Amino acid sequence: MSASAERERWELRAEGGVGPLRFGMSPAEVAEALLVSEPEARMGGPYGQEDFPGGVKAFYDVGKLACVALDAVAGPQVFLADFPLAGSDPAQGHQFLLDHAAEHGNWVLYTPDASLSLTDLGILLREQRVGEALLTRPLFVKEEWLESEYYRDHLPLEGVPG
Repeated sequence: MSASAERERWELRAEGGVGPLRFGMSPAEVAEALLVSEPEARMGGPYGQEDFPGGVKAFYDVGKLACVALDAVAGPQVFLADFPLAGSDPAQGHQFLLDHAAEHGNWVLYTPDASLSLTDLGILLREQRVGEALLTRPLFVKEEWLESEYYRDHLPLEGVPG
C-alpha cells in the first residue's frame, strides 16, 4: 500500500498550516475552507476536535486551529521534497525525516508515543494501522504546541479506524 495518485494534493503553508487551512482559523473558517457545512464535533483532551469528510481532522486550542491530522489513506496527500507524508512505510518516513533534518538543519523531536517530528516545519509523522499494514499519518502542528512540553505530551493521540 502506498499513497494514491488520485487523492487531493495539499501544500505546506509557510505561515503555518497545510492546504487551505492556516493555524489560528476559527472552526467556521475551517469548515468554509473545506467546503463543509457541519463537521462532526468532538471534545476530549485539552482541545476541541472536528472530523471532516475526506480524512481530515482539525484540533483547536481556545477555539483556534492548532493541528491538522490527515488519514493515511483517505486524507489529502502532502509532499515534503517529493516524499509522500501520508500512506508511506513508517520506517521509510522516519528515515526520510531524519535525512531531511540533517540536510536542512531542521529540529528533530520524538514524542512520547515514539512519533518523529520536524518541529520547525510543524510536521509530526504518526503511524496508522490500515488492515494488516502500518502506514504514515501526518499531523501538521503549530510550532507553539511542539515547543511546549505540555502540548507535546497531549498531542492528538486518538486512533483512526483502519
